[in-house]
Formats: sequence, C-alpha cells, structure tokens
Amino acid sequence: MGSGPLAWPPAVEIAAAVRAGRPSALDVTGEALARIARIDRSLSAFAEVWQERARAWAREVDARVAAGERLPLAGVPIGVKGRHGLRAAGPLIAAGCVPVGATAVPGPGTPWQTWGLGAHGRTVNPWRADRTPGGSSAGSAAAVAAGLVPLATGSDGAGSVRIPAAWCGVIGLKTTNRRPPAGEGSAPAARDRTGLAAPGVLVHHAADAEAYWQVMAPREGARTLLPPSGRIPVAVFSADLGFADPDPEPLALARAAAGRLAEAGVVRLLPPSDAPLRLADPAPAWLALRTPGSDLRAAERVRNLNDGLLAGLFARADLLLTPTTPNAAHGHEGPGDRYSTALTWAFNLSGHPAISIPAGVGSDGCPVGLQLVAAHGGERALLAAARAAQSA
Repeated sequence: MGSGPLAWPPAVEIAAAVRAGRPSALDVTGEALARIARIDRSLSAFAEVWQERARAWAREVDARVAAGERLPLAGVPIGVKGRHGLRAAGPLIAAGCVPVGATAVPGPGTPWQTWGLGAHGRTVNPWRADRTPGGSSAGSAAAVAAGLVPLATGSDGAGSVRIPAAWCGVIGLKTTNRRPPAGEGSAPAARDRTGLAAPGVLVHHAADAEAYWQVMAPREGARTLLPPSGRIPVAVFSADLGFADPDPEPLALARAAAGRLAEAGVVRLLPPSDAPLRLADPAPAWLALRTPGSDLRAAERVRNLNDGLLAGLFARADLLLTPTTPNAAHGHEGPGDRYSTALTWAFNLSGHPAISIPAGVGSDGCPVGLQLVAAHGGERALLAAARAAQSA
C-alpha cells in the first residue's frame, strides 16, 4: 500500500477502498498488525497491541459496510494514545476506524514528558534511535512516522501533540481548548479542569487531519473560520513570541518553511512590524494552574494579558506562524533545564487551535516543525492551510 514499503496512502483513500470491498477492513488491519509485529520491537511505539480485538472490530466494520453503511473512515487502522485512550476515540470507532493498540506514553514518575515507555522499552525516534520522539504523545507520533498506522490519537496539554509531530516529521493538530467555567480551574486534583488540555491527532497526510476533525468536531456551536473565498490567508511569523530563545537552526528552518508557503501562495506574510507580537511568558501561569496551592490570580492575569494580545493579532491576520519547538530533538536523558514547550504551551493557556507541519530536517538528521495557530474555533483554517502547504 502506498509508494513505499511502509508508506500508507491517505486514510480517506483507505476508507474508500474498504467501502468498495477491495481490500477488506480485515485485510488492512492484518497489514497494520504485521507491520507492528515486524518493526515495533525496535521502535517500542505501542504499549499494548490488541490483535484479536482489532480483528473483531475489523470484521464488524466489514459487516457494516456490507449492510450499506457509508463509514467515512471505514477500516482505517489507528493507534490510540495510552491504555485508556479508547473512550476518547469513540467517534473515530463509530466512523469505521479499527484501533490496533495503545501507543506509548511516558512511564510513571518521568520528570520530562518527552519520551514514551512501550512494551519493549523506551520509545525511540524513528529518524534516530538515540533521540526522543517527543512527548507525551510519543508512541502515536513514532507509530505514524514509521508507517505502523496511518493515524493515531493524541492529547495536548503543553505541546504533547505538536512537539512529537515536529520531531518525528509528521503533522500534529491540537484542537481548540474548552476552557472550564470560572473558578473550576482552582480544583487542585482536577487536571482536566484547568482548561489546558485538548485532544489531537497525528497523521502523515493533511487530508487525514481534516477527516479526523470532521468526525470529532463538536456539532453544537462549531464554527467554520476560513478566509473569504479566493483570498490568500494573511499570516504573521514570530520567531520567539516575544519571550522564547530558539536555537538558530530550528528557527532558520521554520522561517524558510514559512517563506516557501508565501512563495507558493499558501499564505501572505505580513512584513516585519515595528510592534511585533510580545506575549508574556506563559511558563509561570501554566505551572501555577497545574500546581496545588499556587497563586491562580497571577496565572489568570497572564492568561488575560495574552488573550488580549492574541485577539488583536487575529483581528488583522488569519494565522500566526512560529517554530514548533525552540530546539531540536534531544537525547533520552532529557533536555536539562530547557523547556521544549516554550513555543507551544502559550496556546494551551489561551486555548487557540494549532498545528505542527514538517519544516525540514536539521544537520543532526532529525526533523523540526513549523507551528500554525488560528483564532478560537479556527481548525478549518488551519487544516486548509496545512493541506495547501502539503500540496505545494
């Protein structure tokens, strides 16, 4: 399948073929399971592989297709983030996806959430085994990058989809955060009530991120934010958001990628301004929201300040472009005092949707990413830009 021994065609094409009966969902599932059995012992992208359950799901999909049901993602094998990821993948399963296993996430007590612990040990970067794939959606990114599955789910509380997407050379979408009602974020034990985490997906093909969003998008109040028909989206490139200190090579690769998008007519880059975007560093606020007993009023002040600055930016531009990470993929010993999240967690704090697309490969042989950010509810604008970028 696809153009190489481990290249999957787009998930939407797999589904179309399964709906036509050639191949069956069971055939495609068998191919994914065979790839995992052949490769994952060295990659360790999966914590669990559900061989019998996956085949049972696939037979159910084939029966639904035979009964005339038009499933948008019929027979697409997917990895789900972590051993408890099936519930979040419910809409994908209803759309015809076949979960083949739980992807690796960091083990208990891991101080840096930048690697995974799979069934065969720590998860490695498919580009260089001595480098981390990023985290915490480590196994999902590695599994997609290595061609074990065409699509894998993730979750993103500080960059946990976008960082591994960047370092594994795939596409990673973080959806708009649903911020909790005022006061709920103060509950110390309720990490999911801070408003920081959002679901996401890792794919090779932008069309598949779009298919994911069509299945997962909230039906109530969903907005379609796209530039007027025929207009090229206006974009602003920020090297550091006003506070980060990116390394020269990831910055240069991201800047060059943004330039290529402009040359291809995917975006219209505004010229450098006398008043560049200067957000407050979100690190203290993000950490306060996740730490019991912290000063949440100070965190909300940072959040509100940045919300206002970003609202002003999106009043004059459709997209914000940045490097996805300030640094290249590091070794498994961890990044030291460096926050790989420096350019991503601002948008968990603000709630804006963001996507990482491949920006190029560094001198170390590992990929880096370009991050695109849109206004709240602007997933369709991000996905349209990502698809145009991939076509270009």
